[in-house]
Amino acid sequence: MDKITIKDLVVFANHGVFEAEAVLGQKFLITAVLHTDTRTSGRTDELTNTIHYGEVSAEITKYFKENRFQLIEAAAEHLAEHLLLTFPLIEEIELEIKKPWAPIALPVDTVSVSIKRGWHIAFGALGSNMGDSKGYLDGAVEALRAIPQIQVLSVSSYIHTAPYGYLDQDEFLNGAVMLRTLLTPTELLDVFQKLEQDANRVRKIHWGPRTLDLDVLFYDDLIINSERLTVPHVEIQKRTFVLEPLVELAPWWRHPIYQKTVKELLDDLTSKEDSHVLND
Repeated sequence: MDKITIKDLVVFANHGVFEAEAVLGQKFLITAVLHTDTRTSGRTDELTNTIHYGEVSAEITKYFKENRFQLIEAAAEHLAEHLLLTFPLIEEIELEIKKPWAPIALPVDTVSVSIKRGWHIAFGALGSNMGDSKGYLDGAVEALRAIPQIQVLSVSSYIHTAPYGYLDQDEFLNGAVMLRTLLTPTELLDVFQKLEQDANRVRKIHWGPRTLDLDVLFYDDLIINSERLTVPHVEIQKRTFVLEPLVELAPWWRHPIYQKTVKELLDDLTSKEDSHVLND
């Protein structure tokens, strides 16, 4: 990815824990490295095809003066998100905020915080087999669209499928969504679980009936194994009702563990199921 760098932009603003910092203000030096694709602008020589660093500098100054934070960590976090949401061509940003007048009563040049934030691609599974299933899935998609840190890139068709695991229940309506998001995997999981709660999801039976089921399937090419979250979802390769909607959205997406595309995983699973039927 190409980079456009704004180095040591001087902004006088009122951030800090101490009262004097908030009242009197102080100088900050802000460096922003903007990751973007400059190929088109380089070929066309048109400003509209690139990030206008003058506008970005003005927006940094405006945002930093109009908002107040106790911690430069918080200032960096909120400023990075604001810039990513304001300028669509920024895919990723490296942001450093220097505080040359840090009130620590010791000889120091600057104190600074550096962060890197950006957009990520994630896939989620949708499922429901209680009440107005289509309404629950449509409502979840619309709720995702309403979150500024999430862009819904595409939604699959909904398919009717037999229950999985616990069989004594109604058939499911299943689908998938492709997302572009600023949220971390755990933050995305929190959003999914909040939407399930809003749909009155009750967890009584493992793999049992539910008004709304949302799972994080993929997040970039990350492999995550934590107490709360496993990515890629552990049973993607076993579930036709997950793979079929995924293939509709992105047949080329590669599973980072099995190193096969979702289309190849679906073909493998279909072959196994066909073989099983023939053997029976």
